[in-house]
Amino acid sequence: MAQFDVAGIGLNATDTLILVPHFPAYAGKVAFDEEKMSPGGQVASAMVTCAKLGLRVKYIATVGDDERGRVQLESLLESGINLDDVQVRTGCPNQTAYIIIDRTTGERTVFWSRPDCLRLKPEHIRPEMITPARLLHIDGHDTMAVRRAAQIAREHGMPVTMDVDTIYHGFEEVLPHVTHLVASSEFPVAWTKENDALKALDLIQKEYRIPVAAMTLGAYGALARADGKVVYSPAFVVNCVDTTGAGDVFHGAFCYAVLEGMPMEDALDFSNAMAALNCRALGARGGIGTAADARALMRRAERRVHPDFAVRAGVVSAS
Repeated sequence: MAQFDVAGIGLNATDTLILVPHFPAYAGKVAFDEEKMSPGGQVASAMVTCAKLGLRVKYIATVGDDERGRVQLESLLESGINLDDVQVRTGCPNQTAYIIIDRTTGERTVFWSRPDCLRLKPEHIRPEMITPARLLHIDGHDTMAVRRAAQIAREHGMPVTMDVDTIYHGFEEVLPHVTHLVASSEFPVAWTKENDALKALDLIQKEYRIPVAAMTLGAYGALARADGKVVYSPAFVVNCVDTTGAGDVFHGAFCYAVLEGMPMEDALDFSNAMAALNCRALGARGGIGTAADARALMRRAERRVHPDFAVRAGVVSAS
């Protein structure tokens, strides 16, 4: 029996949330309402989500030895995540993000910085760090390190889920080792130069032979190409306070869905519901719910449909 359900390798950040009554025009000014420090980061928050859903989780990463690093480590420890393979870098500040949240919509604008002293290199990754888990979740930032981790995972028959929204140098060496790609809607277009996002996703899936290629659509949910079909899942409508971390929570929930063997439509619905729950509170991890919370929301919430993707997936008619 595997020691862990999920191993995650990738970014963490400690955010400073700045809430404003409305986002000012360019070069404008506005008084802010509130300031709050909050742990976040895409893979770290996905792993917290997995732990909240009852999975046994380990995290592989680097953390700075400053106050922000301590805030991050405390949050991960409180979540019950194994940190044996987290390196605390001496004299190095942790990754930082300043996130401006517009109270009128809950949408956010992010300014971030990650010092090079946090870089994770391929030689830092050993098989025994990866193989005790049933699934590996990665992002693309330290590209060659995650490539090695993904390669190890695939050599041992593990599924590899990936969160990506940015083009990284050498990323084409990672994609062949990914079994479940969940990208932002902007990534396939940027990667392929094909302006149609769904066609671009199809091109990536075919070129790198990725069994499941999906993309998140923000307020409109998510879709996936799997088994020769397009599956579209509309978003769940909630009273949105802050969208920070919604995608990260989606990815953590998707890892859970993969391990549970959910059909693709159910996996997307469940992940959308978990993401929506998180939007009801401040911070990247402020509103992470349980599986029961997600299923309750799925039973009662209205849904926001993207008309184009719904038609193309055969969810609604073109009329």
